[in-house]
Amino acid sequence: MSMRELRRPPRLRAGDTVAVVAPAGPVPAELLEAGVARLREWGLQVRLGKHVQDKHPWLEYLAGTDADRAADLRDAWCDPEVAAVFCARGGYGCMRMLDRVDWPALAAAGDKVLIGSSDVTALHEAFGSRLGLATIFGPMVATKAFAHDDRAAEHLRKTLFEPESVTILTRSGTEPLVGGRGRGITCGGNLSLLAGSLGSASAAAPPERSIVLLEDITEKPYLLDRFVTQLLRAGFFDGAAGIALGSWTDCGPLEQVRTVMSDLLGGLGVPILWELGFGHCEAQRSVPLGVAAELDADAHRLSILQPALR
Repeated sequence: MSMRELRRPPRLRAGDTVAVVAPAGPVPAELLEAGVARLREWGLQVRLGKHVQDKHPWLEYLAGTDADRAADLRDAWCDPEVAAVFCARGGYGCMRMLDRVDWPALAAAGDKVLIGSSDVTALHEAFGSRLGLATIFGPMVATKAFAHDDRAAEHLRKTLFEPESVTILTRSGTEPLVGGRGRGITCGGNLSLLAGSLGSASAAAPPERSIVLLEDITEKPYLLDRFVTQLLRAGFFDGAAGIALGSWTDCGPLEQVRTVMSDLLGGLGVPILWELGFGHCEAQRSVPLGVAAELDADAHRLSILQPALR
């Protein structure tokens, strides 16, 4: 594999069985129902995790206990009939359960597709470092971004079923913070989760040449500054060949966020693309993590150099 590219799992096909689990926050029943209906419209057979609608007995921001959420992930991944595991929603909680996951059992179960974003960044990092597997940073089943945003859902559907049709990612409003072109392996995700995982066993160093993806929600500009500074001081960007910035919903004035990113990252000497359209935004793009890509800031696009799934 070139540049430490990760293994790509098989693409989905109509008739496949998939599982939905809740590794983080509690799941809204009506959104779960709408999201599962969409999966079935795609021709998929859907199995819900045993604890997908649980609520933690005393921590209202968690969907069930850490042990139960980890068990649901293990059971779904290790089910030989399941081809993909969809995360129901983010919020908070993935990081809490990482050390309870039976990683040898997941490794023995073979290559499957993991789909999620936001808090699921913690799982993406762990699946990359512990299983050597590429994953999909995309909308989650029990969220408005999947259940009610047709453009976001369709981009994910194409990524899963027809990945060769969505190898170019761009959007109106995308523009370079720093021009140029670079090639590397996609990595990253939610900025605060990346900063929060530094120093942990599941946080492998980025590839020697990486295309770093960053986005976040409800974090004020000074907190974004702290997170990026923490990553810089830890050497996270030392091998970066390019940086793609996604959405910054409810993070304060966008011009201030842009100024923070330019001030901290602009001197790295790599191309940086602003507002590529992944993360917490309308028509959310799904982006594979762990695959070879080229960021062309001047052309306003990220090109996945081979389909996300095989």
